[in-house]
Amino acid sequence: MITPTRLRWIRWPAALAGLVALLLMGPFGVMAFGDVDLRTPWHQTRRDSSGQAPDPAVVSEAVVQVYGARTVRWRGAFGIHPWIAVKRADADSYTTYQKIGWRAYSGGDAVVASTTRTPDDYWFGAQPQLLVEHRGPQAQALIDRIEVAVAQYPWGHQYRLWPGPNSNTFVAYVARQVPELGLDLPPTAIGKDYLGPTTFFARAPSGSGWQVSLAGLAGVTVAREEGLEINLLGLGFGVDINDARLRLPGFGTWP
Repeated sequence: MITPTRLRWIRWPAALAGLVALLLMGPFGVMAFGDVDLRTPWHQTRRDSSGQAPDPAVVSEAVVQVYGARTVRWRGAFGIHPWIAVKRADADSYTTYQKIGWRAYSGGDAVVASTTRTPDDYWFGAQPQLLVEHRGPQAQALIDRIEVAVAQYPWGHQYRLWPGPNSNTFVAYVARQVPELGLDLPPTAIGKDYLGPTTFFARAPSGSGWQVSLAGLAGVTVAREEGLEINLLGLGFGVDINDARLRLPGFGTWP
């Protein structure tokens, strides 16, 4: 005989599995109908400028930008790859900071700093989205703090696609150390909620609220910029009241 208590223990796993299946409809929908290239070999994809970054030969003021673009092939239906670009006043180029997984797999430091005049290049065919931008004296003041945070990142030699630490973990870490950046990473930034194996409470990446996270596998974020976002197995969903948008796995923010 199945008692009410035992029935509840049966229902919880079934309900959880049903919710995960529902959340996966987002990435599967993007894979089927969204702008995710599943055919072009990575070495034949676009890598030119998307025209979003100010030309350093024309714009002398300091610039700080953060970009995010769909990752390569089927993984792009689930998540993005982000990077940070900084240009000091009167500099003739940008420095970009990002985390590249294959470097960690080969035993090196996965955090990469590069010099470029076009930090807004397509990411292997995916057009980058400008997530946040600062210019002028405010940007100049942020750059030193960003560079310090990059140097202090604790998982430079570790990379795990899911649930982290990965490229989104890196950018989210920098954003938490520099809350004035005001970076609102979308729910497709899988890995942004990874706080480490022993840290469960931290500032939200935007600096406008707080979050609780269990190794990036489950958690809740409540903040002015992110709104309310629930993370279940890396799939983020919720509502951004500040911008009147839903936060959905696969799709990101909508509308």
